[in-house]
Amino acid sequence: MATMLEGRCQTQPRSSPSGRETSLWSSGFGMKLEAVTPFLGKYRPFVGHCCQTCTPKSWESLFHRSITDLGFCNVILVKENTRFRGWLVRRLCYFLWSLEQHIPPCQDAPPKIMESTRVQNLLSGRVPGGAGEGQVPDLVKKEVQRILGHIQAPPCSFLVRLFSWALLRFLNCLFLNVQLHKGQMKMVQKAAQAGSPLVLLSTHKTLLDGILLPFLLLSQGLGVLCVAWDSRACSPALRALLRKLGGLFLPPEANLSLDSSEGLLARAVVQAVIEQLLVSGQPLLIFLEEPPGALGPRLSALGQAWVGFVVQAVQVGIVPDALLVPVAITYDLVPDAPCDTDHVRMPRPPLGLWTGALAVLHSLWSRWGCSCRICSRVHLAQPFSLQEYIISARSCWGGRQTLEQLLQPIVLGQCTAVPDTEKEQEWTPITGPLLALKEEDQLLVRRLSCHVLSASVGSSAVISTAIMAMLLLFKHQKGVFLSQLLGEFSWLTEEILLRGFDIGFSGQLRSLLQHSLSLLRAHVALLRICQGDLLVVPWPGPGLMHLARLSAELLPVFLSEAVGACAVRGLLAGRVPPQGPWELQGILLLSQNELYRQILLLMHLLPQDLLLLKPCQSSYCYCQEVLDLLIQCGLLVAEETPGSRPACDTGRQRLSRKLLGKPSGDFTDSDSDDFEEAEGRYFRLSQQSHCPDFFLFLCCLLGPLLKAFAQAAAFLHQGQLPDTESGYTEQLFQFLQATAQEEGILECADSKLAISAIWTFRDLGVLQQTPSPAGPRLHLSPTFASRDNQEKLEQFIRQFICS
Repeated sequence: MATMLEGRCQTQPRSSPSGRETSLWSSGFGMKLEAVTPFLGKYRPFVGHCCQTCTPKSWESLFHRSITDLGFCNVILVKENTRFRGWLVRRLCYFLWSLEQHIPPCQDAPPKIMESTRVQNLLSGRVPGGAGEGQVPDLVKKEVQRILGHIQAPPCSFLVRLFSWALLRFLNCLFLNVQLHKGQMKMVQKAAQAGSPLVLLSTHKTLLDGILLPFLLLSQGLGVLCVAWDSRACSPALRALLRKLGGLFLPPEANLSLDSSEGLLARAVVQAVIEQLLVSGQPLLIFLEEPPGALGPRLSALGQAWVGFVVQAVQVGIVPDALLVPVAITYDLVPDAPCDTDHVRMPRPPLGLWTGALAVLHSLWSRWGCSCRICSRVHLAQPFSLQEYIISARSCWGGRQTLEQLLQPIVLGQCTAVPDTEKEQEWTPITGPLLALKEEDQLLVRRLSCHVLSASVGSSAVISTAIMAMLLLFKHQKGVFLSQLLGEFSWLTEEILLRGFDIGFSGQLRSLLQHSLSLLRAHVALLRICQGDLLVVPWPGPGLMHLARLSAELLPVFLSEAVGACAVRGLLAGRVPPQGPWELQGILLLSQNELYRQILLLMHLLPQDLLLLKPCQSSYCYCQEVLDLLIQCGLLVAEETPGSRPACDTGRQRLSRKLLGKPSGDFTDSDSDDFEEAEGRYFRLSQQSHCPDFFLFLCCLLGPLLKAFAQAAAFLHQGQLPDTESGYTEQLFQFLQATAQEEGILECADSKLAISAIWTFRDLGVLQQTPSPAGPRLHLSPTFASRDNQEKLEQFIRQFICS
């Protein structure tokens, strides 16, 4: 069984013994499907280009030309090499491998940090918070040394080798393979040779990420990676161990107020540590997402704080530049994914040494004798220059409005026009280190973090279990035969590849499904029937919740088309019955302006954490992109009105004022369609046989979120307000669970959806937050205290939901 690509795959489809053809789901052609290749055509496409608008020079230069020709390597596969052979060597190859790894000599970093200009200014009292503030220099020096000891410690090469040896054995027991593209690694190695320090900005799926990525870079010859850990996730003993392995921890004093001398001192020491780290050329890893299982915003406040220190070091000229590398890690099955669905998940207690050791033993015991292990894939996107981004990103800034200003008048029926401006939505709290920066630098850090996270998520490889979970959740909750699932799995894989995304698997189709179903065996039932076929039935309750979390990994692939399909559904809501035949809906003409308006309304309603739009991309360009995709996938066809110029005829047409005023970098392929004659452009729903099912599939992708929002609107008159945010979240979560049991939509009963709805309603002006001695409390705004306005809000959301 081959579940991940190792090298360039040349597997050809093999005919079935019975000669039967498996028809693709909702497509009009059939083909023999016995093997899955991870690309269309001869070569695998490159996924992970940096933004051509913000960093055009990096887009051209920091790229390995032969990246598509290079294959994959399994970084945890260590065998006896040509230098050592024999029975004993085969038993000691992991240990010999750890001895051969190049670990740069430990630099005497603490004395250099103490001698840095920033720390010396503190000791001499030339800056606020130093010895000049009425403190004795010796006491300040001891405090600096204490803070420095909390942040980092000199790495121990013996401990790094010992830990690498133990980790290699553990990973081989837990994982079938950990795949890395050789071309991507060559690209990063070439960027490291340019002389600028590397800063890796990664997604965060599990606590294992902070151990796996340093191991990977060490095995590829890039030295010891410094990892910015979260102090709240680790016990003091574990923090001491991680510091010896290259870990960094933000001292708690750094989050104190701006006028606090302790806060000023701690932030200055952290800044000196980052500056010394960048000058030494040691790579740094920062997680841009919150820890797994955290109930809160997607973007990490701690990650933004670390990015702020790096940006400040480049701006003041400590280093001329730094190269940022978006990183994404995907797993067939996340090793330590939370499974509690009965309550709002509380923050995890700090992980200790003994707790970690027991977790490792439990993982090994659960995998002992198990033939199906997890596969993982590490994706390194194209590096780009931070200095180039800082210069070019400021030109893309424009005016923004809050969600309340954009949507509330339209929800209440007070106006119909959508303001031509961007949405300002920031859920990630601003920490002390970020508050210490200038306002424009704060905005730069926030938008840089969102930009890189969008690039990391967009370049992530799609895993087989996510495809399987999506098929079972949105099409076959009552069960499906394995023979039918084979064709649908292959169809969905091909659709993913057609959209330019990468997949993290290849091999025989039946083996892939066997691997995926074996990983999901706790959440699906396999029933053998006559003629050797299998019936796959998802378990209700927690099983569907787990499938919903897995299928969310596939949402970025179809997100734009799902937004467009739900927008079309909202446009048809007031014209045809929801259960009306597809032929009746296809008769109606949909104007381009109406489609733009509906897409804008839904785009503003959806959380920024879900859309992850790049800050350099305007809402208008996104509407054009969505409309293009709906046409490309065949759901919409242009309707030529009598007397009008054909849609494909662009000759002698003038650009509209909106496009004439746009920078050249903001144009897309679809901008040529936005001429002054576009007001008369109309579309119809395609009448091809596969369109109804595909349209329903796209609408179902956003169904859980939109249904949760609609139920949250219906709950406004039942909720006990005022209440704290956590208290009202628990109330809404219990209501979602009760409604899910009644209506059979268990995928909506998610605590993350509950808090996302509450924060969206707060931005929309439905809920207001007031301070109190016990903490901030939520209450209904006067505008939405009336039942009539609550129903208008619910109706506004339900127009986008397709039954």
